[in-house]
Amino acid sequence: MVPPLAMPALTATSAMGVGVEATRAALHARRGGLAPCDLPGMPPGIWIGRVPGLEEVALPAELARYDCRNNRLAELALCQDGFDAAVREAAARFGAHRVAVVLGTSTAGIAETEAAYARRAEDGTLPEGFDFAHTHDLHALPRYVRARLGLRGPAVSISTACTSGARSFVEAGALIAAGICDAAVAGGVDTLCRMTLHGFNALELLSKAACRPCAEDRDGISIGEAAGFALLMRAEDAPAGSPLLLGAGASADGHHMSSPHPEGLGAVAAMRAALEAAGGGPVDYINLHGTGTRANDAMEGVAVRTLFGNAVPCSSTKGWTGHTLGASGALEAVIAAICVADGLVPGCLGVEAGDPAFGVDVATENRAAPVRRVLSNSFGFGGSNCALVIGRA
Repeated sequence: MVPPLAMPALTATSAMGVGVEATRAALHARRGGLAPCDLPGMPPGIWIGRVPGLEEVALPAELARYDCRNNRLAELALCQDGFDAAVREAAARFGAHRVAVVLGTSTAGIAETEAAYARRAEDGTLPEGFDFAHTHDLHALPRYVRARLGLRGPAVSISTACTSGARSFVEAGALIAAGICDAAVAGGVDTLCRMTLHGFNALELLSKAACRPCAEDRDGISIGEAAGFALLMRAEDAPAGSPLLLGAGASADGHHMSSPHPEGLGAVAAMRAALEAAGGGPVDYINLHGTGTRANDAMEGVAVRTLFGNAVPCSSTKGWTGHTLGASGALEAVIAAICVADGLVPGCLGVEAGDPAFGVDVATENRAAPVRRVLSNSFGFGGSNCALVIGRA
């Protein structure tokens, strides 16, 4: 990817709130969205980051075959912050065939398959009307968003575990750099489902309270759901002052299926590549992947210390939203843009002091400071690593 790329339109919806302004207000007020799980059939005693009201969201009638929780969340997000109008304006300017859709997700509409499997006939046949291709299939999300926005450019689905939302920015940038498109909708959407919650519970990774990333006594993650979208285009094609994707880097260390490399080798490689792509220079804040598990947070502390020592303030915003899996990198890219615009370093929520073993500057209260460039980290199962640098020219 050849930086910078402008992001003239952004939107995010999570347990923090619907839209960018609600997200911004929750950050400044230090008001998190995690709560005890109220979904039926889930592991007992856990906390989640749920977006209320998704059951009432309706897709356009002509796209009803795409109906599932994941696409409903995408629909809710597309309607915020003037995002729909901004994309349609780009399509009118460049041509609908010159605007791509590149979106990440880890489970897509798997909840529809879960529900269909529970209703299967005695012979095992799934119920009539169940539409796997338009709901559960990983490609259902970008297909829906492309159809919903009236686009005809490439549609790409990214599923690299918890780096999916961030990796979509990398691949969208590559399409623009290659001249395949002039603009792209990048981002990610993931929603709560039985497989995710029971799966992480089986791994003994779920916290019994709101997650507390970077705390010395952290005890696991809280799963959340979110949608985050950005409209990317060349900086010269965007309005002056648009937030910028200055650089991106990715790596795959393949250390273990579910445990990070203890020395953070892949994380260091991804961060270093992102910084090099952004032309070097300092960063003013690091938005950590910071899930709240013992191993992940410790690894990231090592990786950040390797590159920055304790010179750069860092924190995780998952105490507000929970870990939104394939959407987290996209959601946190929007949060990074808010931090740049507002001069905000959001301190970890519910954490009195960072784990001293990290040896880095973990912010535990909000700080007002000039924030020109943010490094936003995403790491996933299987050794997938991705980092974005977001800021000003």
